[in-house]
Amino acid sequence: MPHIDPLSFFIGFAVGIVFWVLLGRARPLWDQIRQTMKEQREAAKVKRSSGLEDNHRRITLRRAQGMHLAAPLFSLDEILQEPKLIAPPARVEPGVIGLQEDIISQTLPYMPDWPELAGMYGAPTLTMTQAISGGAHIVVTGAAGAGKTVALAHLASLAANLKVPGEPSSDEAAAPYLYHVADLELPHDPTKDPLNVIVNAATEFAPLFDLNRLPGFIQRTFQTGQALLLIDGFDELDPQHQQAAAAWFKALMQAYPKIRIVTTGSPTQLGGLIALGFNPLALMGWNQQTAARHIRKWGELWAQTVVREASDSTATQVDPLLINAWAMTDNHGLTPLELTLKVWGAYAGDSLGPRVLDAIATHVRRVAPSGTPVAALELLAMQVVLTSQPIFDPRTAHAWVKQYDIVDDKPSQNTEPAGQPVQPEEKASLTESQRIRIKKSKAGEAVPTHGLLNKMVDSGLLTIHLNNKMRFLHSVLKGYLAGQAIGDNDADQTLLTQPEWNGKSVALHYLAARGDASAVADTLLKESELPLQHSTLTVAHWLRDAPKSAAWRGKVFASLLQILQAEGQPLGLRGQALAGFVVSGDASAAPLFRQLLGSKSFELIPLAALGSGGIGDAKAVDLLEELLQAPSGSVRRACCLALIAIGSEKALEAVGRALLQGDEELRKAAAEALANDPSEGYGMLREGAGMTDIMVRRAVVHGLARIEQTWAIELMQKLQVEDQQWVVRNLATQYLEQQARPDPRIPQKLPIPSETPWLIEFAGKQGMGIPRGGSAGDVLATAFRFGTTEERLAALPFIKPVANEGIIGALYAGVYGEDPEVREASFLAVQEIGANGTRLPHPNQFGLG
Repeated sequence: MPHIDPLSFFIGFAVGIVFWVLLGRARPLWDQIRQTMKEQREAAKVKRSSGLEDNHRRITLRRAQGMHLAAPLFSLDEILQEPKLIAPPARVEPGVIGLQEDIISQTLPYMPDWPELAGMYGAPTLTMTQAISGGAHIVVTGAAGAGKTVALAHLASLAANLKVPGEPSSDEAAAPYLYHVADLELPHDPTKDPLNVIVNAATEFAPLFDLNRLPGFIQRTFQTGQALLLIDGFDELDPQHQQAAAAWFKALMQAYPKIRIVTTGSPTQLGGLIALGFNPLALMGWNQQTAARHIRKWGELWAQTVVREASDSTATQVDPLLINAWAMTDNHGLTPLELTLKVWGAYAGDSLGPRVLDAIATHVRRVAPSGTPVAALELLAMQVVLTSQPIFDPRTAHAWVKQYDIVDDKPSQNTEPAGQPVQPEEKASLTESQRIRIKKSKAGEAVPTHGLLNKMVDSGLLTIHLNNKMRFLHSVLKGYLAGQAIGDNDADQTLLTQPEWNGKSVALHYLAARGDASAVADTLLKESELPLQHSTLTVAHWLRDAPKSAAWRGKVFASLLQILQAEGQPLGLRGQALAGFVVSGDASAAPLFRQLLGSKSFELIPLAALGSGGIGDAKAVDLLEELLQAPSGSVRRACCLALIAIGSEKALEAVGRALLQGDEELRKAAAEALANDPSEGYGMLREGAGMTDIMVRRAVVHGLARIEQTWAIELMQKLQVEDQQWVVRNLATQYLEQQARPDPRIPQKLPIPSETPWLIEFAGKQGMGIPRGGSAGDVLATAFRFGTTEERLAALPFIKPVANEGIIGALYAGVYGEDPEVREASFLAVQEIGANGTRLPHPNQFGLG
């Protein structure tokens, strides 16, 4: 046994104790040193990636500025009218003071599938930056040509210029990732990181010297919540490919929960996004003021760029004032794309006629390969639609060309070039676009060669993407071309058998516009049923562009009238029927609305009034003014809005008298309606703010609160401080404080049910428990069925993504129940569930409807 020296033992023991004491005291210092070194490494990493990030932002900005139809002429920011989204109804939370409703939210139903009326009547809006500020995932909805791609490109441009904040808890600006769905390798491999899809797409656009560092940069931004993912083209996909894209979204959201995703969709075709928690927001339709600004800006840019760069400087130029005067007429219900094509044709001098179809035909001829027969373009588009391949392989497309013996670059002597009319047997009174038709015999005369697809890419009619995938430049051009060929080749019934998707919808629209859609319309009208009447409303969208002599138009109007007059149905449904009449531009709408103004129903009269205002029926002014004395507040509000929309001197005088002489409720309605008229209404509100009548000044504050302009805010601030009456000062203070707070209509990420105060309180009253982190489905279903109005409305956002037959039955009970607020909110939820792809049973199955 070894000998242990006691002195050495105790000295060693003491040294050990001292060492560990010193080590313990030095631990914070070592921790600080390690933290400092880590921060220095992170700072060095950020510094190294700053150049990479700058390159990424610059590349994204360059791509975004070219993602619009007029990109060959102007950059996006030069021609942009800022995209606005219709503000959805605010989410209700029991115990929390809600938003003070204005005249629009009280009168006009929320109809995302018909944004034209929202534009006409100045519905509240959100900017793209506001829409994503709540951290929720967004799907921007709208018809083909409504401006969804422009909206995403605008948001990407703002983010690339450091004007969009990242995650709320971060000080960094958002890093934008803007891609078309055709740029993504989908479906993704579920065994691999879903972020690989973004990395592969990003490397296609990145400089060579950034390729090694790019994956790390992308990983960091997605982990920290700095990433803003913008995916265009989801709305263009068929259901099968939408499912693949939605599965990738889900995997990405699970792996990187801090990201924000913005994509595009159709109001009636959302492809599973609702179940993932996406919030659909519809693009606002353009009103007369926005259209006029766009036309004037186009004219200014045309004079500054195109005219100056024209090689023939001696050519006579048409006075822009004359062009603008023509372009600003007859723009009723035009989408941004349609108006752009109309103005482009007017300034370029190549327009084929005054109609919307003429503007589209003009652009097809503008971007089609020179010398290519239009039959080739139309039959190729038809095959893309009938095979549900909006993004197609060139080899497959070449097989389609070969199958139909379409000439690629050498038209035969008997084949007309693209955009030129077929001369024989056509009447001189027909417009050029009406005479652009495909004859089956023409395709048979073509001499096949090679190169059509490349020529279409070079001319701009087709775009090429990752892995050599192709698609048409725009779904409107594809649908316009396909609609004609489908009619000529009797393929309409084949198209009807497809599930709902964008290609089918747009092709059917232009089939109805350019051919005989009687059989299709009859089939859809017979299929239409509650709760959504989707098929009837689909056909109603065709009315504006369809020939006035079409035999099926009368049947559609009869169905719309039946829906419009159906008492007990949600106003959201009846309002869509109203919009169908307004947007159709049919002359029969005006006398119909005047007749309905004499109805006994205080639900139908407001809709008829909004219809008269929507079509600008001056003959209805006397009836509308008389109805300002009705006992129903909804009637009086609708009549004020309609009179301002009509805008005649007599109509404005009627609203002015209501402001000066009406009771408090009517004065408020008049002032809020005047906020829709920048030319005369603004002046009347300014004048009213200085009147001695306290009732007028108080009403004026309500009107000023609807005007998002600096002068209106300054005038309210002046009234807040200087007005002699406290009721005016207090009201101005309330509105200014409301404007200073975040808009409650901005979509927010839903809280976890077990951490939701109102639901916890409700569950306690019912003797029910809420599992931590669980869905709380039973409690939420109970709250919707048996809760107060506030509790029922608050439960809706939670149950909508997990809808099953039981939940749908409960929603139907709300749709056909007595509570008007629950009725409209339930109907909107049912609409979104149906758009998500869930089959909706007939309400009769639940003893309703």
